[in-house]
Amino acid sequence: MGTPKEKKLKFADAFSELEKIVDKFEQGEVDLDEGLQKFERGLELAKICKERLKEVENKVVQIKKRFEE
Repeated sequence: MGTPKEKKLKFADAFSELEKIVDKFEQGEVDLDEGLQKFERGLELAKICKERLKEVENKVVQIKKRFEE
């Protein structure tokens, strides 16, 4: 799904783009073909955000363990 360039997309940028897609759907301004493309892009962005959040969560756990010792 995501390209190597996509993996480097900052969380804030991916989340912002995802919010714009959601707004467009909520406003009902998307036709079927455009909607399908935006839906697919939204899923890609959600995956990037989820992966980045998981990385941060793992890092926090590692830091906490280091300071608990």
